[in-house]
Amino acid sequence: MRALLTSLLLTSPGVVLAAHPDCTGVERWPASMAFVHLKNAGMTDNERLDVSKTRVARVASEKIGKDLYRQVHKVRFTEKSGSTIDVITASDGSSQECSIGGVEVYVIARQLGPN
Repeated sequence: MRALLTSLLLTSPGVVLAAHPDCTGVERWPASMAFVHLKNAGMTDNERLDVSKTRVARVASEKIGKDLYRQVHKVRFTEKSGSTIDVITASDGSSQECSIGGVEVYVIARQLGPN
């Protein structure tokens, strides 16, 4: 009986194991908005940036509500000249949408310790 109940629960469409949303892509909301902020500040632009070298890593993700997560990402933009611009972003996302609200963008002026 227990095996049948377990089987029903695992195959039921109403049972969903929530996972933290994956908003780490270069084309995803945190990195896209970070680039917009950098462009608006005159720090880089489309012609200077080598998009293929952009790297995004999720640093933290915390559940703050029903299917709502606060996420922190480190984004490294590389320009065609080889210089890099590192930023930290903070934004909210869900399993359906990475763009819930705005994105806070912090430019890292100097990093101490390993990259």
